Amino acid sequence: MQTHQYEAVIIGAGGAGLMAALYASRHVKTAVISKLYPTRSHTGTAQGGIGAALGNLEEDRPEWHAFDTVKGGDYLSDQDAALVLAEEAVSAVIELEHLGLPFDRTSEGRISQRRFGGHTSGFGGSPVRRACHAADRTGHMILQTLYQQCIKNDVMFFDEYHVIDLIRSGDTVVGVVAININDGKLHVFHSKAVLFATGGWGKVWEITSNAHTLTGDGNAITYRRGVPMQDMEFFQFHPTGIYKMGILITEGVRGEGGVLINDRGERFMERYAPSIKDLASRDVVSRAIYLELEAGRGIKGRRYVHLDVTPETVNRYLAEAGEDRRIDAEYIETRLPDILDFCRTYLGVDPVKEPMPVQPTAHYGMGGIPTDLDGRAVIDGSRTPLPGLYAAGECACVSVHGANRLGTNSLTDLIVFGRRSGKHMAEYCQGADFVPLPDNPAGEVEAELQRICTASGSRKPYEIRAEMQQIMMKHVGVFRTASGMQEALDTVRRLQEQFKTDLVIDDRGQRFNTDLLEAWELGCLLDIAEVTAASALARQESRGAHSRDDFPKRDDEKWMVHTLAYPTDDGGIRLDHNKPVDMSLAEKDERFKAKERVY
Repeated sequence: MQTHQYEAVIIGAGGAGLMAALYASRHVKTAVISKLYPTRSHTGTAQGGIGAALGNLEEDRPEWHAFDTVKGGDYLSDQDAALVLAEEAVSAVIELEHLGLPFDRTSEGRISQRRFGGHTSGFGGSPVRRACHAADRTGHMILQTLYQQCIKNDVMFFDEYHVIDLIRSGDTVVGVVAININDGKLHVFHSKAVLFATGGWGKVWEITSNAHTLTGDGNAITYRRGVPMQDMEFFQFHPTGIYKMGILITEGVRGEGGVLINDRGERFMERYAPSIKDLASRDVVSRAIYLELEAGRGIKGRRYVHLDVTPETVNRYLAEAGEDRRIDAEYIETRLPDILDFCRTYLGVDPVKEPMPVQPTAHYGMGGIPTDLDGRAVIDGSRTPLPGLYAAGECACVSVHGANRLGTNSLTDLIVFGRRSGKHMAEYCQGADFVPLPDNPAGEVEAELQRICTASGSRKPYEIRAEMQQIMMKHVGVFRTASGMQEALDTVRRLQEQFKTDLVIDDRGQRFNTDLLEAWELGCLLDIAEVTAASALARQESRGAHSRDDFPKRDDEKWMVHTLAYPTDDGGIRLDHNKPVDMSLAEKDERFKAKERVY
């Protein structure tokens, strides 16, 4: 078994991991381990823009961005984190520009900006142009730019190495174990600090915008090693996924003037968000679509509505709103090329001429590995850091997104907090020594891989996965009830037992054994599904993306707290609700205090 030694080891090569690696590598020996080639990381699928209050097209301020983040998060966002996000977003976007990212430009040569759901001027006033964009390929451009800079900065990449365990020595993190996908051999990476930037876990659900690789690996690995998971009940369903497929249709479509239409030809968001309409926050729009479907107003009675960005429709609504601007087919082709290509390829629909069929799709986890503002993983309600462990991006929960993330804030999060994590990680490594590895650091996970590889049960991983995804979609989706979530939790626990006792895979080789690794990923998904369902069942209120029919109101008196889920020695889950939400902005400004969200 080969052992490597680097001061800083970063797991995941998406935007958060690459930004952290870029900053850490300026001071310490840094390695990035990724189960994918870096430019195939999921950041590349982010389409519409990165939020920053540049004010290039109209007045904007970071405090307005922070307000929208807190309000959009249904007041569960830690307000110190929201302010850091909003204030540092400006310099972060300008830094990306200087690193070579080809943003779209205004006629004056400034970074162009578009409207996005939930982003307003004047503390909740009218929609504001805050999303900086590179057509509808913004995440792709961020990924390419940062990867090039990391190569320039001599970051060492271990591509197609799948991290499968975290190594702890007492109360200190000392490295990770990875499997080389090419030959099946295990490698130990000995380090002073480890940062997880492994993305989300949308494959827990049946309809999702997430790639096949987003299986919650980093969250499951750290959870199994005693790190709590925070606010896992909050998983966002993006309102506009391609019908049945879940592929994302960016919010940028609505930012450019696209509207949601039901079977009666009504722009139904006027009923649910009369002020901001189709640009309300994602949880509001997703619930509105579900309510339209439940009322029988889906297109031709089916489970979808139309998203219409045809110039004829958009221009009619722009005229009704008294706006001067008009769009044409060439404008749409220029601003949304990938979206048009997706719909033409997968649906045979040309969005320039006809509306797109859309439905909510599981999209983004607001919860994850709890961290402080510098990316250090914390292990309790007092925010006690675990030495040597960091997290950034979607797998982390600095709690800037609260109960519901605003569009564009995912890219802002990974750049702002990826940068802060990389800086602090370098400082930590410069002042720390290598702690010796424990004896046989890969023994436990090696035994688990051997168990999976030699299992002789009757259930294939894809069968267990499909049953999990269906029950989670049905009962831990946009709308939830206690009985439904209990059924989901019981089902997941039954599937966990089958995973342990009745599993079988076909490929028992070593080279590129995706059958083995997908089975191992299934174990991660089941653990994450259990924590999600248990956390959701315990929170007896509706807030943001967590909407319960049996507790339809938000309860600030009891539930203005974060959930922390810990693994127990007997394989169960212990939930704590003793971590308060940071309300530092509300203490200074009445406008940040919790109130009813009106759009």
